[in-house]
Amino acid sequence: MGSGNTVKDKLSAGDVVYGCFVAPPSAPDVEILALAGFDFVLIDAEHGPISPESAYPMILAAESRGIEPMARIGQNDRQVILKFLDLGVTGVMVPQVSDAESASRAITATKYWPDGLRGLAGGRTFDYGLKALAADMVPGLNSRVTTIIQFEHIDTLPHLDAILDLPDLDVLFVGPNDLAQSMGYPGQPTHPDVRKVADEVCQRVTARGIAAGTVGPTVASAKDAVDRGFRMIVANSPGFLATAARDYIAGVSG
Repeated sequence: MGSGNTVKDKLSAGDVVYGCFVAPPSAPDVEILALAGFDFVLIDAEHGPISPESAYPMILAAESRGIEPMARIGQNDRQVILKFLDLGVTGVMVPQVSDAESASRAITATKYWPDGLRGLAGGRTFDYGLKALAADMVPGLNSRVTTIIQFEHIDTLPHLDAILDLPDLDVLFVGPNDLAQSMGYPGQPTHPDVRKVADEVCQRVTARGIAAGTVGPTVASAKDAVDRGFRMIVANSPGFLATAARDYIAGVSG
């Protein structure tokens, strides 16, 4: 029996999944990415103007097109995470997690008792009480959410094993841009020293039976990440638009 989340099920089966950050509050962007064949979208509420209110149409768009709606949430705060979950996101990414305590705080915010501390109210998540009893739905809702923790600072490396010991962690996601910055290489996410740390993290995560993720903004970088062992690969929609727009102008001007 599946978890109710296609991305989580694919990761459990050992497959690679592909997603895309969506920074503008745009439901059509979500639909286009779904129709293009991505496994999930990551509504980016860390960078950019997206709020719970503007995320709601994006979640509805994802559901209508059969793609998993996930969100990167800028604050590791139970109340903020709760709002996105109650709107219907099926995955939560929390950035800038520094140690096991902050990782545990993020993970438990995504789960109802007995697995976590998520507040329970009979709204959209529970189909407004029209289909089943809340008590009967809780186990499935706990199972459905994909929990994703971002590894983005070199000082987190000594805490990695303690983070990986936590229950209900589905993905450890390496953010190379902030990792590079923390190592003294701002703007150099592909620096050999940064790549070496990212590969070490990927290997240690994979050895524990947890999926490792990272960014793959181009076909070449995505294939490289998969070859290195990462199984959750995320591009970004502004990057797609920028590349296509630049190529178009170059073509018509040439």
